[in-house]
Amino acid sequence: MKKNKIFAMALAAMMLTGCGTSSTVPITGRKQNILVSDEEVLSLSNQQYQEYMKSAKVSTNATNTAMVKRCGQRLANAVVSYLQQNGMAQEVANYKWEFNLIQDKSVNAFCMPGGKIVVYEGLLPVTKDEASLAVVLGHEIAHAVAKHSAERMSNEVRKQYGGQILGAVLQGAGASTNLQSISSTVFGIGSALGGAAYSRSQENEADHLGIIFAAMAGYDPMVAIDFWKRMAAATGNSYSLLSDHPSDESRIKNIQGWMDEAKQYYTPQTVTNKSTSTTTKTTKTTSTKSSLTGSGKPIKATRTIKIGSK
Repeated sequence: MKKNKIFAMALAAMMLTGCGTSSTVPITGRKQNILVSDEEVLSLSNQQYQEYMKSAKVSTNATNTAMVKRCGQRLANAVVSYLQQNGMAQEVANYKWEFNLIQDKSVNAFCMPGGKIVVYEGLLPVTKDEASLAVVLGHEIAHAVAKHSAERMSNEVRKQYGGQILGAVLQGAGASTNLQSISSTVFGIGSALGGAAYSRSQENEADHLGIIFAAMAGYDPMVAIDFWKRMAAATGNSYSLLSDHPSDESRIKNIQGWMDEAKQYYTPQTVTNKSTSTTTKTTKTTSTKSSLTGSGKPIKATRTIKIGSK
């Protein structure tokens, strides 16, 4: 009997490993085994996002709202360019970008699968400028690009259903109900955290990708170090944006280790970024290294961007 039980458990494990799709995280190259499809994840996340936005109060601060939308779109454009130029153009269809600033004093932000990004007003006094905001948004976008929610859903399916996965969870009439229940835990919109509870390894990966995405969009990745120091001082090492975040000391040390890599994607801007309280329109020329070619050499792109609101 015991041998039969062990055999059944081993068989279930083989089934779990064999099903799903293999995925590779951009830049880090980490391999994933995802059990849920992009269509399922995007449909479920969009449902929860739409429900959240029905009750959320959109910011009435036009200047800060414009900054969030501008910064988010610059990051989105850089990420899309990178995916298209590095053999991942099929992933671009998964994103329908949207950027919202919400009236909430929490020091928080989140990005749903599919590129639905929310920033709470309470975050802006800590970011102070657009480049630091880009570090946060880069981190949040990284969660979406690295498919961390799909990965967490897959892990929850394995944990909750084990060998029943093929019949009870991902197939048949019960699939939608089971995944809906799991997604409520994974996405966690409206909870005290305001977003998903990612693992520490996923948070580290989002930190890594985030500063690179910011650099791709023309924001100085070096600001990440001072930003996280300010965050530590402002929150007393209890920052709610990252539910299972590394310690501040570990995060800063890791970011310093990735800085040389991030700088490969960055060309300094000709003027400093605008503070959240500034309303003067400024024109600046930004050069970005939005991707690496197959040979590993950065591709340089230059564009002129108008900063500020009327």
